[in-house]
Amino acid sequence: MDFRPQSSRQGSVVPYTIIEGPDAWTASDFPVLEDHMLHLTPTHVAELDAAVEAVLSSGKRLQDIDFADFTLPTLSDPLLEAGQEAQFGRGWALVRGVPVWRYSRQQQLAAYWILGLHWGRAVPQNAKGHLIGHIKDIGHDPKNPLTRLYATNAAQPWHNDGPADLVSLLCLSDAEEGGDSGWSSSISVHNEILRRAPHLAAVLAGPWFFDRKTEVPEGKKPFFEIPVFNYHKGYLSVNYSDNYYHLSQRHAEVPKLTAEHHEAMRLFNELASGPELSLRMVLRTGDVQLLSNHTCLHYRGAFRDSPAHTRHLLRLWLSPPNDRPLPECYAEIMAGSVAPGKRGGIIIQGATPNIPEEAE
Repeated sequence: MDFRPQSSRQGSVVPYTIIEGPDAWTASDFPVLEDHMLHLTPTHVAELDAAVEAVLSSGKRLQDIDFADFTLPTLSDPLLEAGQEAQFGRGWALVRGVPVWRYSRQQQLAAYWILGLHWGRAVPQNAKGHLIGHIKDIGHDPKNPLTRLYATNAAQPWHNDGPADLVSLLCLSDAEEGGDSGWSSSISVHNEILRRAPHLAAVLAGPWFFDRKTEVPEGKKPFFEIPVFNYHKGYLSVNYSDNYYHLSQRHAEVPKLTAEHHEAMRLFNELASGPELSLRMVLRTGDVQLLSNHTCLHYRGAFRDSPAHTRHLLRLWLSPPNDRPLPECYAEIMAGSVAPGKRGGIIIQGATPNIPEEAE
């Protein structure tokens, strides 16, 4: 594979070229993160309070709530703009000031659902059908390779959440120590690999096998094939999670990872985690993070809880109606469809979509 030094942009990407544009950012572009947040004003908060009350008094199940059930006269537009920034701009947005500290659990869930409606359709996140997930240490063993690490206090390596176009977190409470949140541009990682080791770009655009960690849809194998670098209809979409590649090796049908695969993962992780390409913060109570799974990677540091400080976040996986085209291989990770607005989630036979009040 010959490295092509010319550049291109999303919407007209030429494979194996440097991609320019807002999603190819570096840490130096954002020296003060607070300058790039949507800070909720007292007016915004009053509107959200009223919307939460309207939703909870509607008599509807939360998952049946839509825009007809509430109004946010001055907040809706900034929320929609945040979603556009995550989808079509730099790939991420931050919101500060959701008053979760004075909300009941039902109010917290309702407020988050209201925010999420501005960004897409919520899709199930696990075999239990959870539409809002709880990111909390509930004692699962992080050393068990089948454990999904969000239910532990262990560090989560750099990855994206493949089964959704967007992923969001709302911080309800933080840990006694640790638990920092990091994210980086997978587009900038791609560019740096082209500059430093262009032969590995071809490896990353080739076959990689992804384990389903026992969450296997009916009629499917417990693993599937999807590249890391996906060039399709003028877009680069990146799907990466190295622990799922390693776990897939337990299946006899999966080809063994080669020396080049391991070299590519080492460089990918080094670039994603480096200070030049990554942003980090500890999410405060009431902070919301929104990321594109196609152009951003994220990471969670290990943490320690105490009786006074227990880390607890809510999570949404979201399918907007108008996201980018994806190649057919994404149907394996997007619940059988690549159609914008219809794709996404983990769909297991017999699992009814639901919104739990506590971590399970």
